[in-house]
Amino acid sequence: MIRATSMIRPLLASLVLCFTLSAQTPEFDRRVQSVIGVYAHPKTPGPLGYANIAAKLRLHEDPELCSRSLEELLAAGPTGDMFWMYPVTAIAYLDRGQLSASARQALRRSFLTYMPYRGDTENHWLLYYSSLYLMAQLWPNQDGSQWYNGKSSEENFREAAGWIESWVKLTTTRGQGEYDSPHYMGLYFLSVSYLAEWATDPAMKKRAAMMIDYLIADYAAENLDGIFVGAHSRVYDEPVLEKWLNVSSDFGWVLFGLGRPLDPPDNYILFYLLASAYEPPEILKRIATDRTQPYTHLELKRTRNRWRFFDDLHGPVYKTTYVRSEYAVSSDQGGTLQPIQEHSWDVTWTVPDPRGVHNTLFTLHPYSSLRELETYFSFPPDVGISGVVSSKKSYDSPDKLVGGSPYEKIFQDQDAIIALYDIPPGTRFPHINGFFSKDLTDLREGPPGWIFAKGGDALIACRPLQPYSWVPIQGGGKRLFSPYLKNGIVVQVAGRSEFTDMEAFQRAILALKLEFRLDPAPSVQFHSLRGKTLAFTYGETPRVNGIPLDYGHWPLFGGPFVEAAVDSEQLILKYGKMRRTLDFRKLTVTDTQ
Repeated sequence: MIRATSMIRPLLASLVLCFTLSAQTPEFDRRVQSVIGVYAHPKTPGPLGYANIAAKLRLHEDPELCSRSLEELLAAGPTGDMFWMYPVTAIAYLDRGQLSASARQALRRSFLTYMPYRGDTENHWLLYYSSLYLMAQLWPNQDGSQWYNGKSSEENFREAAGWIESWVKLTTTRGQGEYDSPHYMGLYFLSVSYLAEWATDPAMKKRAAMMIDYLIADYAAENLDGIFVGAHSRVYDEPVLEKWLNVSSDFGWVLFGLGRPLDPPDNYILFYLLASAYEPPEILKRIATDRTQPYTHLELKRTRNRWRFFDDLHGPVYKTTYVRSEYAVSSDQGGTLQPIQEHSWDVTWTVPDPRGVHNTLFTLHPYSSLRELETYFSFPPDVGISGVVSSKKSYDSPDKLVGGSPYEKIFQDQDAIIALYDIPPGTRFPHINGFFSKDLTDLREGPPGWIFAKGGDALIACRPLQPYSWVPIQGGGKRLFSPYLKNGIVVQVAGRSEFTDMEAFQRAILALKLEFRLDPAPSVQFHSLRGKTLAFTYGETPRVNGIPLDYGHWPLFGGPFVEAAVDSEQLILKYGKMRRTLDFRKLTVTDTQ
């Protein structure tokens, strides 16, 4: 049962006692305060938005202005569905007696008169249910006549709690569905931050606090100076190139002091900080920042819900990431694992200042199909592609640089990638695109068919399997265009410190054994710089030194820093002799040295 109290009596006051900025270091606290200050004291004059109101309430500033502004916003009519719910939920919990009675009543009334859409993605549902959970906790013992959906406070609370608990279990057993998105990661972080700070049920509070560690660990092992390296379930057109332009930059900077935040920081990091403002423990800081030794990191994720054409609701996503101080190479196995915004593989290199820099390289088949959309969405077919293009404008473009394809298969071993394409005749956009950045240097096309370039301190060799041409990209760089149905590319990366110069790297690559054929299906055998023989045929299991990849025993997390077995509901963080074990079955956290 939800504990009884009136909406303006002391549940908020009691929550004040548990509201603490959990900053453990002065540096972290300075970063926290700087983000809150950006929103509490906007540089340009104008009416306050929800984020400004929330930041001011956190600092106990201008309560009359906050009250007046909130009433004006609500009187104009809420919009945004779950993206409206999360800021007003924060305002309700940051109030702590500062808002006027009329502003507080207007906020309560809005949850009766406005019906927010629950959404159709994993982040939508988590935002929706974490907000609903907290508002039902705040306004208990009210019948359905007081709520937009006709359900009582207890019914809303129970439904929200059940979904949140099921999401945590699914994520800690089979992986996240909307995985490793450098943009949408912020919405997961802020949702669990809300629950960790404001839930009064001890089990929910502990579960959410543990999920913050879980999500941070998921990001920490796959970042380079704060930049989230691929592969991604969802990423937008501009930030897939300028990788700094992602919400992940805000979190890397605030949590670990890495890189640079966005200017201004996105409100996702603000709302994370307005709730728990959790500073990661030392072990996560070490995992996020130590790149002294190269390592391979494995992850198992799952596809978005598949409503048609598949027997299983979710399919597995096998991720491999190889990280060095100079660069990272990351991939999934290829295929349409997420609709529209999937990013299946890339090379990312470190740069001193990532602003305005396109520090990445990748290829893709620009697939566009109603079948893909009908797999993952439930809308009628006659509005499928047109409905998507209205918001994701590049989806139906042959030039696009974001998206997955059922005709792309990928194999990675350490810093070598083999991507193969077998596109059926009659397929829309029957070609592959390759992104070659404006920030690559010393780009040369050498015999027999290799392309060489430098990206920062990364030396990159690419071998397209079919002829290609170059197409200029607006804003700089060029697109490799190869109009062949059976196609592929072999990529090998190395550190500049491993070779005396580019010529030495080029000689080493040309000395490697490479054999391939295109019929009946693309097939490659490549002896990598790391001394391994990689064999990959489209549609078959890749082999390393003759041994097939064991997808059946792929770990939920596997690597030197993060470890978790499928179905274990347990995550182990590792650094040197340090261990931190999160057990979601027992809701315990155990630290050992």
